[in-house]
Amino acid sequence: MRKLICKSPGIAELTDYEDLPVKPNEVKVRVEFASPKHGTEIADFRGTTPFIDGKYDPEWQIFKSRDKDEPRGLEYGDLPLGNMFVGMIIEAGENVTDYKVGDRVCSYGSIRETQIVNAVDNYKLRKMKADDSERNAVCYDPAQFALGGIRDANVRAGDNVAVIGLGAIGQIAVQLAAKAGANVIAVDPIPKRREIALKHGARFTLDPVSCDAGLEIKRLTGKVGADSIIETSGSVHALQSSLKGLAYGGIISYVAFAKPFPAGLWLGQEAHFNYGRIVFSRAGSEPNPEYPRWSRKRIEDVCWELLMNGYLDCDDIIDPIVDFDDCAEGFKKYVDLEPDLSIKLGIAFRRDKL
Repeated sequence: MRKLICKSPGIAELTDYEDLPVKPNEVKVRVEFASPKHGTEIADFRGTTPFIDGKYDPEWQIFKSRDKDEPRGLEYGDLPLGNMFVGMIIEAGENVTDYKVGDRVCSYGSIRETQIVNAVDNYKLRKMKADDSERNAVCYDPAQFALGGIRDANVRAGDNVAVIGLGAIGQIAVQLAAKAGANVIAVDPIPKRREIALKHGARFTLDPVSCDAGLEIKRLTGKVGADSIIETSGSVHALQSSLKGLAYGGIISYVAFAKPFPAGLWLGQEAHFNYGRIVFSRAGSEPNPEYPRWSRKRIEDVCWELLMNGYLDCDDIIDPIVDFDDCAEGFKKYVDLEPDLSIKLGIAFRRDKL
């Protein structure tokens, strides 16, 4: 059996592995479909993540350097790549009562031919029907951050909402905002991504390379600006455009996990005059801003239901799909070197899924 790993920064390869015995609380899954993350995972792959030499201290709520004798945050050589998988249970431990051999499931995990997962009191191991969409299922993770961003931005029917950055999170945010009755403006330099956003509810799209996106958001809203902006790209230019295109007193829901900004961010202009608010949105942080009514589990439960009942449509988001045999080259091309050719990469473990 083989799995996809990061051998060293920038190097992906398939390597052999042997499974451990299944424990009484575990199940073994034969994987049929999988997908990596295109945001935070690429920082791990390139070796640019702050978690290698730094760590988040929950007591102080700050990032701090790791001690010299402390293990690094990431160890390359056998670093797994991947985020979500769909497959069928082929073995179950004796203490497993909620799942059985033959069940189709989805959960978090790297890209490999089998997964061994805790199956006792684990709501993140999601059951699927035979005809449930595997493309929707592997969008379980980005859907959570899209929903969190939409809620943090207080999107309501009739609002002008701009979504900047049309990767998986941005595309799902477009759908959620449009279905909530908002007037959605989708912003991305890649034409195919803008076309998909139009197909799924955006009223207007903008190419930020060929126009002043902030100014155009103002034009499209009769000089009022966007009541809410969902920023997923992490670009300094996108944040500057957000500040310019935001309505007086509006909210920027900053979903991106940004790198250090170069010169170009000027908080002495629209940001200073227009009472804009930036909310740093992260569905995975607890307690949720709306706790105790909303928690990470509630966000996950809602997203899974919306994905499985077809309210969200992620068929166009999983693009392209490559065969597992080619996934090392596919990851390098579509996630690392030429991300403009993809939205969220799909990995098929059977050729009839291509």
